[in-house]
Amino acid sequence: MATYLITGSSRGLGLALATRLASLPKSDVGSIFATSRRDNAKLNELVESSDRVGFVPMDVTDERSIAEAVKLVEIRLQGRGLDVLINNVGVMPATRGGIEKMDDLMETFNTNVASTHLVTKAFLPLLRKGQRKTVTNISTTLGSINMASNYKFMPVPAYKITKAALNMLTVQYAQSYADEGFTFFAVSPGWLQTDQGGSRADLTPETGAEAVVKTIQNATPAENGRFFNIHVPGWEKHDGLNQYNGSEVPW
Repeated sequence: MATYLITGSSRGLGLALATRLASLPKSDVGSIFATSRRDNAKLNELVESSDRVGFVPMDVTDERSIAEAVKLVEIRLQGRGLDVLINNVGVMPATRGGIEKMDDLMETFNTNVASTHLVTKAFLPLLRKGQRKTVTNISTTLGSINMASNYKFMPVPAYKITKAALNMLTVQYAQSYADEGFTFFAVSPGWLQTDQGGSRADLTPETGAEAVVKTIQNATPAENGRFFNIHVPGWEKHDGLNQYNGSEVPW
């Protein structure tokens, strides 16, 4: 019965991930710690409807807030470890007028990259006590340098740059903790119909969450340091910009 912690759980993919995990058998999924800066009606509804989901307030850009969250999770675990950490928080600001107009790179970096480092290192002691020792960083194919030409038309340079940096952060952790039995990997959840992705996106958050959870549950140390696309049946050879075939994404 694995324990999970998800950042950015109040909406979008994060909320869908917590909801999906709560729907699975207790033999597979135990405690689910849904974190965000603040709760809301939808997250509260999930917490009230499931005895396995608990809200943990945490601002991933604030080390003091993270430390308080670690203490709270440690108390609730009652001596057990944390099995899976899902670093889901991310922002995608648009830049109009070309990259020379980009004025939010540092802010985006702090949210998309530095916060993942702060959260991961803070929860390492609890992860060391867990059975799975798995850390999943939510990335995107837009952060693939090899695939950059595919997304040239999208005016989100800060997002692309910082997600590429997140991928390298994932590799650095993977290399550093492989000998301890950890599995660090990045996964692209697809273009989702969230506030960030918009209503014209390919997939619902529920579809993306289901595919991400399957990827996590199937992960072993052999996946350490790798970058995956999700698999969605029927989308393997889709005629369009995105295909979801479960393959490894080129860096």
